[in-house]
Amino acid sequence: MRQFLLALLAVIPALAFASESDIPLDEAKVDLHNKASLQRGAQLFMNYCLGCHSLKYQRYNQTFEDLGIPEELGQKYLQFTGHKKGDLITNNMPAEEAGKWFGNPPPDLTNVIRVRGKDWVYTYLRSFYVDDSRPWGVNNVVFPNVGMPHVLQELQGVPTKAYEERMVDGEMKDVYVGLKSDGSGRLSPSEYDQATLDITNFLVYMAEPMKLEQRRIGWYVFGFLLVFTILAWLLKKEFWKDLK
Repeated sequence: MRQFLLALLAVIPALAFASESDIPLDEAKVDLHNKASLQRGAQLFMNYCLGCHSLKYQRYNQTFEDLGIPEELGQKYLQFTGHKKGDLITNNMPAEEAGKWFGNPPPDLTNVIRVRGKDWVYTYLRSFYVDDSRPWGVNNVVFPNVGMPHVLQELQGVPTKAYEERMVDGEMKDVYVGLKSDGSGRLSPSEYDQATLDITNFLVYMAEPMKLEQRRIGWYVFGFLLVFTILAWLLKKEFWKDLK
C-alpha cells in the first residue's frame, strides 16, 4: 500500500500539468546522438533561460564532457555566473524576489521533461503570443495565463494569433488557425522551430544524462552476450559429442 501511495503521489503532478490545456502537442523528434543539436540547445539555454531557470542537479564539467564541448570554450561561452567548472548549474536569482516578479519562483528545469514530456516542452516554446492583458504582455496557448515573458522573442519575432473566416454551423466566423510571427525575429520560422527543438533535445539529455552512457555501454553488453552465446553453444556441442 505504501508503494502504491508513493507511486500515486509521483503521478498526480504530471496529471495536473497535462490537464492545463487540450491543445494537441507537436512531436519533438529529438536525437541524443546529434551532438550539434545538443550543443546548440545548451548554448541557447545558457543564454536565454539560465537567468531564471536553473539546472541544479547537473554540473558544468559533466555537461561539457557529455556533449563534446571543449572545457575552455564551455567556460568562456556557457558559464556566466562566475561558477567553477565543477559547480552545479544554478543562477543568482533570489527566490523571494522572483516570486514577486513572476507570481512564483521560476522552477528548476533539470527534470522538466520527466514531468511535462518532450512534446509538451517543444510545443510550449512555440506557443507564445501577444496578449496585452497579461503582466508580461504575452500568453501561451499550451499554458494559459503563463507567468513568464517570451524570452525567445528576439529570435522568433512578435507572435500573434491568426484567424481565418470559415463556415461554422451555417455562419461565417473567424476561426483560430494558429500563430504567426511578424517576421521581426533573427530567425526564420523553420530556424526558430529548430532552435526550440535543440533546447528540447538538451533538456531531454538533462533529464537523464546517463542515457548517453547507457547506450554506449549497451553495445558492449550486446557484443559480450553475442560472444558468450557463441562460446556457450560451442561448449555445449563439445559436451554432447562425448555423450553420443
